[in-house]
Amino acid sequence: MKTRVLSGLILAPLLLILYFGGWVLLVGCVIISLVSLKEFYTGFTKIDIVPSFVIGYFSIAVLYAFSIFLNSPIYYMFWIFAMVLCSLIYSFKKSEQNIEASLATIVGIVYIVFFLFHVVLIDKTPGFSEFTWVVLIIAFGTDTMAYFSGFLFGKHKLCPSISPKKTIEGAIGGTIWSIIFCGVFAFFFASEYFIHLLILGFIGSIFSQFGDLTASIFKRKMGIKDYGNLIPGHGGMLDRFDSVLFTAPIVYYYINLIIK
Repeated sequence: MKTRVLSGLILAPLLLILYFGGWVLLVGCVIISLVSLKEFYTGFTKIDIVPSFVIGYFSIAVLYAFSIFLNSPIYYMFWIFAMVLCSLIYSFKKSEQNIEASLATIVGIVYIVFFLFHVVLIDKTPGFSEFTWVVLIIAFGTDTMAYFSGFLFGKHKLCPSISPKKTIEGAIGGTIWSIIFCGVFAFFFASEYFIHLLILGFIGSIFSQFGDLTASIFKRKMGIKDYGNLIPGHGGMLDRFDSVLFTAPIVYYYINLIIK
């Protein structure tokens, strides 16, 4: 537990990325995408599936270039088409390549690069840039409080075949505290969206935990415990941001489909 708390303190300076937003946030998301994608693809190589690192890294460069110079939905749609097409063509490169390598490449691009990019999209949404904080409040708040709730009260396993240590009590505790944290944030910084943020705290927490479980499913398939050892007590970059990958799109689409 001490290691986990220490790691949380080490990651605290990352909040400066949200504080400054704009270019700082964009660069931060690029770095997180690069490191997380490398960890994800490296995990597949351990089971003899070799995704295209080149296509993956290129997809990050193109997506964020579009974000800077051509910020329009049509270019993002073209990006998805082009990256999926390149990934499928990748299976033609060598006779020993198989369709699994192409699919792993596609999954990494969509699951990590595109999902995380929603943080930038939130920051670019007029009047809602402060909701980037909501993403981290939900994701990290749920993860941290689910851990402590499970540690203190956990008795019933949530998904033992996927993540043996997670408990139902931990999941409930994480969700309750996510709602509370979002309510506190709304009270001080976005009172006009108080009810919406309570709802986001609830829905976002559930999807945040889905994100964590999804990452665990991939790790079990790869035969690894963690994606890396970059962050003590957490593992790799992807181990820390796996819940953010599901939370950011939920927050972005809730803003644009429900609030606006």
